[in-house]
Amino acid sequence: MNFISWLVDFILHIDQHLVEIINTFGIWTYIILFLIVFIETGLVVFPFLPGDSLLFAGGALAVLNGSALNVVILIIVFWIAAVLGDTVNYHIGMKIGTAIPENSWFGKIINREKMEKAEAFFNKHGGKTIFAARFMPFIRTFAPFVAGASRMNYRYFLSYNIVGATVWVLLCTLAGYFFGNIPVIKDNFSLVAIGIIIVSILPMIISFMRARISKLR
Repeated sequence: MNFISWLVDFILHIDQHLVEIINTFGIWTYIILFLIVFIETGLVVFPFLPGDSLLFAGGALAVLNGSALNVVILIIVFWIAAVLGDTVNYHIGMKIGTAIPENSWFGKIINREKMEKAEAFFNKHGGKTIFAARFMPFIRTFAPFVAGASRMNYRYFLSYNIVGATVWVLLCTLAGYFFGNIPVIKDNFSLVAIGIIIVSILPMIISFMRARISKLR
């Protein structure tokens, strides 16, 4: 199994893989979950790691009798990882965002022209972008990097980083805690994971389609 196949399997069957991790590492699972969320939000080259579905699965498993996970501790671990991840990502963007070679693959995605547009966008929409990005895969990873690279005010960024992380972690984790073990959801977790991804990227798709339509007019 190559990496892509393994990653897809891990995301679609995150509940099963998380059970294996818990059975193997016990209480040390908190550190593993911290690292996954921190890396997904903090390192811009890892936007493909599971986020929403991981929080949901963690909450679902925390409610089980005899589980090594406690939902309160889980929420705290996820929250710290999310806030620190975005903070690190912001500072990475501020340090190297404008120094990325334009002929590199990443430089083609994040170049000076796009940085200027991003800066104008952040000046117009402010922290709402950082907050909304929490709920969108890929965008969640790139938004703090671009905010740092475009020199968004750090205190302003941090306030929305904290609020966004709080709402994201509470919503996703508690949703799994209260609804994850309903038989129809538990027995069809792969479909639920796909549904979470679709709902998460839907605003991005709608925004892209609107932009394309406006250009055609």
